[in-house]
Amino acid sequence: MSEELIRQDSPDHMKIERLKREEVLKGSILTYCRDTVRLPDGQLREWDFIRHQGAAAVLPVDEQGRLILVRQYRNAFDRFMLELPAGGLESPEEDTKEAALRELKEETGFTAEKIQPLLRFYPTVAYSGEKIDIYLATGLSESERSLDPDEYINVEAWERETLLDMIYNGELNDGKTIAAILAYDCGRQSGRFT
Repeated sequence: MSEELIRQDSPDHMKIERLKREEVLKGSILTYCRDTVRLPDGQLREWDFIRHQGAAAVLPVDEQGRLILVRQYRNAFDRFMLELPAGGLESPEEDTKEAALRELKEETGFTAEKIQPLLRFYPTVAYSGEKIDIYLATGLSESERSLDPDEYINVEAWERETLLDMIYNGELNDGKTIAAILAYDCGRQSGRFT
């Protein structure tokens, strides 16, 4: 890449200062805020911000190497989506590993003998502070599911190669699920995960 395409300004030149954060609307899982910021050239701007207390997700892999995903209805898109078992933290202090194990059991009915960090994912950095810690779960054992009253979830086992094809064909669209599958695939290729 040519040096003309890369510009690295000094931190002072790039300084952006948040002057105020105003809570506009608080929902059950999201808080909509309006931030007032001073840009490096001194101009004041209002930016939208959505506060989210965080989430945890898990990529379960069974003894045959299949990835266990869930298919559930997503109101934002008015359709069922294929995705990782995941859920919001019950409080900002909740341990994400424990939350991932909870979601695994609740949504799939599986427990895991081994769980390890896979990646941290920031789904919408332009306007939200949400972060999702994603774990890899292996050594699965069947248990009882305990879905929330408004959850209608189908549990599905998929071959990794099929899911990779679905990502590249635009058939798998959930960002956290795509990131997790690609991270797992890279980790397998590098020997990090067997």
